[in-house]
Formats: sequence, structure tokens, C-alpha cells
Amino acid sequence: MIPLSIAKLAEITQGKINNVANPDEIIEQMPEIDSRKIDANHFFVALVGEHLDGHDYVDSAIAAGAKLAFVSRAVNAPSILVDDVTQALAEIATYVRGQLSGLKVIAITGSQGKTTTKDLAAHILQSAGETVANVGSLNNDLGVPLTLLRCKSSTKFCIVEMGARHRGDIARLMKIAQPNIGVALVVGTAHVGEFGSQAEIAKAKSEIITGLDSGATAILGTYDEFTPHMADGLNLKVLVFGEGSGCDVRAADQEFREGRAHFDLVTPQGRAAVGLQLLGMHQIANALAAATIALSLDVPLETIAAALSTAQPASKWRMALIEESGLLLINDSYNANPESMAAALRTLALLAQERGGESWAILGKMQELGASSTALHKQIGKLASDIGIDHLVSVGTQEYLLAEEDQALVEHYFDKNEKALEIVQHLSQGDVVLVKASRSEGFEKLASAIIESWRDMREVESAAK
Repeated sequence: MIPLSIAKLAEITQGKINNVANPDEIIEQMPEIDSRKIDANHFFVALVGEHLDGHDYVDSAIAAGAKLAFVSRAVNAPSILVDDVTQALAEIATYVRGQLSGLKVIAITGSQGKTTTKDLAAHILQSAGETVANVGSLNNDLGVPLTLLRCKSSTKFCIVEMGARHRGDIARLMKIAQPNIGVALVVGTAHVGEFGSQAEIAKAKSEIITGLDSGATAILGTYDEFTPHMADGLNLKVLVFGEGSGCDVRAADQEFREGRAHFDLVTPQGRAAVGLQLLGMHQIANALAAATIALSLDVPLETIAAALSTAQPASKWRMALIEESGLLLINDSYNANPESMAAALRTLALLAQERGGESWAILGKMQELGASSTALHKQIGKLASDIGIDHLVSVGTQEYLLAEEDQALVEHYFDKNEKALEIVQHLSQGDVVLVKASRSEGFEKLASAIIESWRDMREVESAAK
């Protein structure tokens, strides 16, 4: 964070300083909401959650090296008392952003691909200057300010994801971040249960474009009917990416090798070959978005292509490959929506074809789909059948199951994650397994348990020979 005095922090947030010996002391520490991570590089932000109250940990945070804490009730420690600590963070971040006039801020939203695009863009931009990007999927009223406050006068680029649960969420974040570039990837059906329709989701996502200042850059995907039109009538520099010949940035000569996409990156600056290390053909869209961001910031094409070809998965439980004793498992357990589920299934099918084994899709519930939930789950089950998935293992929901007599797809159902481990007994070397569900289903534990059970089974078989 840029240097600010305790008195200035109190002024920005309209807070009251308590138990501070020297209000003019300069703070260069960054905010931290987890007291366990506090050291001399952080000040503490005491949030009140459903199960924990950060105020109970203020003393330990100060003892660990924090010079002060932001609190919403009085404590006997160096602190700034404010009405709302989340709002206080937003006010500090807005102020800091205003002081960093040379900082280029890139804001990214979309129903899928935000985190991967952010990771790819950060990997590219690091070659052009000091880059800060949000950790994991911190993309809300806390995540955006926390990311911005990691920026210093030496930071050249800052990338922030922006998520939305309601209309106005992104508009609020845009006022804090004041981005130079707004990126809308795709409008899908994630959270349709909250918004009511894909059109309403599009309106919420479009705030990342309508919230840009005149003359800023809008980067738009072309993968749905809404996104390409988000900048219509606005005084913005517009760049579009996708598969069509009319796109500013597109992919040509696409191939699938060992689970990964290879293509020619076609841009106004020329053409360059890219071989992604990320799993799945759907990663092309994320790579194109990241490339468009970098091109808009004058990063050379050859640098972009090289960075895309060397980028490794940076966020956990997203299309992560685990190979164990002849079994290949795709751990995509971080989250799920109909679009990402379809992409993961297609990757599973292609990988199984390459390896010659059977394909196993172990799927849990996709949350937040509202009244469309049953139909959307059935569509995924139908897709699995249509593209030749061998086994569909539905866990905790029967909505995927088709129960059609003439289908080649073999369906299995388990009501609990633990019971689904029975399926390991039916796996063979050469098989490919996909594990995917919404975050709340805890499928990352199921993925680990499958690998452990498979390993134990193979060791027993080996010992018996």
C-alpha cells in the first residue's frame, strides 16, 4: 500500500482513533482480514461474520505485528473505529486508486473464466511491469479493495475480478477501482436462480462496461448474444475477441493435443502460434481475452504468445490433472455451472479417446440455478450421453439422470460423497475421471479420496502378485 498516516486513514474513513500514541505515524502495511496471517506487513481489519467476530482477535493481531486494527466496536488496542469496516476498506481503496494516476487497472467479469483469464493476463503482464492481481477468486466488496491496496507507486498493472449477485454490485466496485480497461467475457446461466434470466444477468455484467470513463477500453467476448453489444452507443475504444473472422483477436487452426489446445493467435499486429498448458479447448476463449488485454496495453505479440504457452494453472481445483498408477483424474471441483460443466465434459471425452480408456463423469449439484435447475441438469446429462461419456456418476442429486433404455451411457447414483467412493472398485488403468460440482458440495475432498482409494487398491493388487 502507499504510505499513509494513521491520521489520514482516519480522515479518509471518518473514523475515530483510539489508543494510538502517534497519529502521524506512517502506515505502509497492507490490510488483512485473517488474524492468522498477520505479521509486520499487515494491519488488521476486524470483520464480524456469521460464526466468528474479528474483534476477538484484535489483540493477537497487534501482538503479531499489526500497528493498528480497523474495528466497528471499541477495543483496548491501537485502532480506528468506523461504522462499517468493509465500507472503510472501500473508501481507503478508492483514495489510493486516485493517488496512483500511472496505474493501469483492468476489471474482468463473466459467468465463467474470470479467474483463469485473470491468471493468464497477470502472467503476461508481469513481463511488462510490476503486476498485482486478486488472489484466488476474491471478486467482491472485500476482494476488490484488498487487491487495490496491494498496489504501490511502483505497480504498473492491477487486475481485479468483479462478481455480481445483484444488479449494482459491479457498478459499486467500478467506482472503487476506476479501471482503464473493462473486460466482459461471457454471459451464461450461473446465478440465473438469483437474477431470473440470462438477460438480467447480462444487465448486471454490463455494468463493467457502462461504468468505464469516456475513452477507456472495453474488451468484449463474442460467445453469447448479449456481450458483443455491451458498449453500443458508448464513447469507448472497443476490442472484441472470439472465433469469428471479424474479431480483433481470434484463434485459427485449432488443435487438441494431450488434453490441451494449440492454435494460431491472430491479431492486428500479426499471427503467432500458441500451445496452452491449461487443460481443455474452452481455455482458448480465456487465452484470447488475456491476449486482448495485453495487446491493448502494447505488450508485443511475441511476448504474449510465449507467455500463454508457458502459463501453468495458477488457481487450485480448476481442471487440475492428477495421474496415479495409470488413472487420470481431472479435479475441477472449485465450482460448476452449465457452461463450465459442458466444457469439462467435452475435455473428458477427448482425453478418454486419446488414452483409450473409459470416461467417468462424477458430478455433483450445480447450485443457484433456481427454477431452471432440473432442466439444466438434465441438459448436462443429455450432453454426456450425446458426446459418448461412458459413465455418469451423479452424487447428491438425481437431476442428471436420463434413465433411457437405449442409451450407451451407464448411469450411477449415490446420495452422499462418501458412498461415491464405491466407484473406485470399477475403475481401470487408462480410465479418465472428471470430478466436478458447485463449491458447496465439497468435491475437492472427494477427488482426493478417489486418488487415495485408487492408490491403496493398486498397492494391494501389487502386493498380491
